[in-house]
Amino acid sequence: MSESSEIKKLTALLEVSKALGSTLDISAAVEKVLEILDRELGMKRGAIALLEEKVEESFICIPIKNQRKTTGALSIIYPFKQNRDYDDTVRYLTIVASMISQSLRLAQMVEQEKAQLADENALLKRELQQKYDFRNIIGTSKEMRDVYDQVAQVAHTNTTVLIRGESGTGKELVAHAIHYNSPRSSKPFIKVNCAALPESLIESELFGHEKGAFTGAVARKRGRFELAEGGTLFLDEIGDLSPALQVKLLRVLQEREFERVGGIETIKVNVRLIAATNVDLEVAVQDGRFRSDLYYRLNVFSIYLPPLRERRTDILLLAEHFLEKYSRQNGKRIKRISTPAIDMLMSYHWPGNVRELENVIERTALVCDGSVIHGYQLPPTLQTAEGSGTVTRISLDNAIGAYEKDLIQDALKSARGNRARAARMLDTTERILGYKVKKYGIDCRRYRA
Repeated sequence: MSESSEIKKLTALLEVSKALGSTLDISAAVEKVLEILDRELGMKRGAIALLEEKVEESFICIPIKNQRKTTGALSIIYPFKQNRDYDDTVRYLTIVASMISQSLRLAQMVEQEKAQLADENALLKRELQQKYDFRNIIGTSKEMRDVYDQVAQVAHTNTTVLIRGESGTGKELVAHAIHYNSPRSSKPFIKVNCAALPESLIESELFGHEKGAFTGAVARKRGRFELAEGGTLFLDEIGDLSPALQVKLLRVLQEREFERVGGIETIKVNVRLIAATNVDLEVAVQDGRFRSDLYYRLNVFSIYLPPLRERRTDILLLAEHFLEKYSRQNGKRIKRISTPAIDMLMSYHWPGNVRELENVIERTALVCDGSVIHGYQLPPTLQTAEGSGTVTRISLDNAIGAYEKDLIQDALKSARGNRARAARMLDTTERILGYKVKKYGIDCRRYRA
């Protein structure tokens, strides 16, 4: 121990002596002593226990340990008794201290799990925000750039949004992007598919119900509006909503309140509404199938998602994105799509839009046994009159020729249009390859870029 430390301790002892001798108020004196010890020893906690004057007492203190580390102490003061079995008392208090220790460990475990869940929840929210960031939606066509601009304009507001477009165009993805780029991103995003639920259940799903409201309502249930409090409620296929529910939805939009099914309590809600439909709502209003006042409430800010056939420049970009995704999922190393297969993808009319394209690439990635997707591996719908305008019946010679042309085009693409190199890749001569190129009308210059 250094000389300075010894001097410091002696100085502290001198201060303790002065404190004890400066007053006859023992409570004030010992409080001053604790202050000195705190300052000089840097203690975390301290206590001085004094027996009452003329009262004989017994003091017992048991350490509370957690994984062999002392984390506290249990102490009691007994009136002194000559024949008291203090050893038995110590054993008893040791059991109590052990029980306290177990409770402490359990409380720590719960707090650790809560902290871990909070971290995981925050991580999931960050991942969702990144996943549904509208900048990550695939597409560089002018039509999609217009969609991005509209999402950026409306995301940071509380405005009701109506997303329109055919099935499979990605309306839910845009709804997610709006929510996760809004001030409500930390709150729930709740989805309801109005076409998937029977009319008898959708009211209960939206607004909840009270116990006994109908047969089977054995307990109170919170509806989707309540679950989305502070966040966003996404009503998909809203054009299929029944007239009775249209009235109730209109009230929520106007008054921001509703009652559960079978209830009388009025519930206030703070929810942003995003609706989506593939139905022509203007025609539905004219036909009396959709309320005009609800239509105007929903159509505050409208976003139109174009079908895939109207943004063909995005087809290859989407196909490559899905190919990378499903190659990774299936543990394969598929590097690219052959030129004939690209031509087939580009010529197809895609009635199922992006969803259909994703399904096609998922299936093709599954059956592909090499590093390149070939045209013959695509589904039959892309190889018939329905898909590409070709005849539905094909001879064996034509089928073999199509396969041979596919292989030659793929080799020329890899060889950057160099016939000699392509011939070596196909284990044939340049002369034979030249004959085949002429036979199938292949333009080698197309592959030199």
